[in-house]
Amino acid sequence: MTQTPDWVPPGISLAVPSAARIYDYMLGGGHNFAVDREAAAKAERFVPHARGVARLNRAFLRRAVRFMVDQGIRQFLDIGSGVPTVGNVHEIAQDADPECRVVYVDHDPIAVAHSELILKGNKRATVLHADAREPSVILSDPRLRRLLDLDEPVGMLFLCLLHWIPDESGPRGLVDRYVDAISAGSYLAITHITEDYQPSQVREALKVATRGGDQVTARPYDEVRTLFGDLELLEPGLVGCGTWRPAGPGDIAEDPVLNQILYAGVAHKS
Repeated sequence: MTQTPDWVPPGISLAVPSAARIYDYMLGGGHNFAVDREAAAKAERFVPHARGVARLNRAFLRRAVRFMVDQGIRQFLDIGSGVPTVGNVHEIAQDADPECRVVYVDHDPIAVAHSELILKGNKRATVLHADAREPSVILSDPRLRRLLDLDEPVGMLFLCLLHWIPDESGPRGLVDRYVDAISAGSYLAITHITEDYQPSQVREALKVATRGGDQVTARPYDEVRTLFGDLELLEPGLVGCGTWRPAGPGDIAEDPVLNQILYAGVAHKS
C-alpha cells in the first residue's frame, strides 16, 4: 500500500492525475504523485520539452508581475494559481515592495493546502479555495476584501487558466465580470494554450495530461485576443509567451515553436 504524504488533504486520490500537480512537476516542484509524472512523460512524447513551456509561462509571470509593480501596482489577484513553487507572485511582488498584498485562488485542494503552508505567517498574502467561475463569491470573500481594495488598481492574472473554461461557460464574459469589479489603472495578464503552431502534437499531449479531469480548450489567436475585451493591450500585444518582453535567455526558448505554444499578453484598464 502506498502511504499518502502528510501534505495531501484527506480524500485526494493518488491514482488520478491533476493538471496543477503536473505543472508543479514540470517546474521541478515536489508536490506531485507518480501518476502526475507519468502523465507528464506521456505528454512530452507529443510535445518534447513541454517542461520548457511550463518554465516559459513561469518566466512570463515574473516579468508581468515586475512590470506591474514598476507601474505602481501593490495588490494582486492570481486566479488559478496552482501548486506554489519557487517564484510565486507574492515572492516577486514582496521582494520589490514588502507592502504588496496578494490573493491566490484555486479549486485544487492540494494547491490550496500547500499554499496555506507556504503563506503561514505572511499577513499580506492568502489563498482562497474557490471556483474561478464564481467571481461574485471570490470577490466578496472577506479574506480577499481584507487584503485588496478593489477601488484601487489591481494586478490580475489568469495564467494557464482560461483554457480550462469551455466555450459554453463563456470565458470572455467571465473575464469581463472580474474586470468590471476592478478600478481604472488595473492590469490584466493572460496566458493561454493554442494549437495554432503544432495542432496535432498539442492536441494529443492535452488528451494525456487531462485524462483525470476537465478538458482543455486550446484557442486560436483571435479567440484569445477577445478575452481581453475592450482593455488596452500593451506592446508587443498578444504574442508567444517567450516573446513578451524577454529580459534574458531564460525568458525565451531557442526553439521558436516552443515560444508559441502559449499566447501571452498584458492589458491596461484605463
